[in-house]
Amino acid sequence: MSAIVLDNVWKEYGETIVLEAISLAFSPGSFIALVGPSGCGKTTFLRMLLGEERPSRGQILVDGQPLKPEPDADRGVVFQRYSVFPHLSVLGNVMIGRELEQSRFGRLWGAARKKAAAEAEALIAAVGLAGHEAKYPAALSGGMQQRLALAQALMRKPKILLLDEPFGALDPGIRADIHALMQSLWNERGMTVVMVTHDLSEAFRLGTRVIALERRRNRPEEAARYGATVERDIEVWPKKVPLVFKDMTPGFHAPAV
Repeated sequence: MSAIVLDNVWKEYGETIVLEAISLAFSPGSFIALVGPSGCGKTTFLRMLLGEERPSRGQILVDGQPLKPEPDADRGVVFQRYSVFPHLSVLGNVMIGRELEQSRFGRLWGAARKKAAAEAEALIAAVGLAGHEAKYPAALSGGMQQRLALAQALMRKPKILLLDEPFGALDPGIRADIHALMQSLWNERGMTVVMVTHDLSEAFRLGTRVIALERRRNRPEEAARYGATVERDIEVWPKKVPLVFKDMTPGFHAPAV
């Protein structure tokens, strides 16, 4: 679990201010839902946490240390459009992060490969894809591909999971199943999660806090010179906390709730 602090963070592109004076602190194991109108900088906020963008002013701290400038294994990300490799099987997609991390040639061998495969298979089962290990993404439904994207992100055991509207393209029934899966994974892993969503009901269903970003000045002549900032910061009740914090290992099952 990781604590995140944004200290007077601004993001500007040339003369255009996208975000201004963002000061927030997320406790370890939080599930933060980030909402707001289109164009208010939610994805930019997430990209700064990932390390793809740097604040123009201010700083971001993780566990008291400046955020690393490059994305690393401590931060996983899942996008709305399925971020899986079409030329790899389900098992290959989940294993690829571990192989790239541990092997110079992007492939593991022998005992190391068997261990990684066992972990990947356990994670595939945990997201409800057992029996589909040999299939390719094109043979999976949208909901199954999103489950695969979650397994792929979690294989590297991130302390922080970033979700950029990951469920918006799913049918309501599938979305409800993925919500239940996401809550279960958060309970099991105890990750700090930051999720961008347009769906307020989703934000309050999954989040421990709902952060609303909004531009306070929207007249055309003001649009470029004033960015979005925190308009609402709502703690969700009844309060949710992760139940356990364990690595996903073969044979591991979430405790009954």
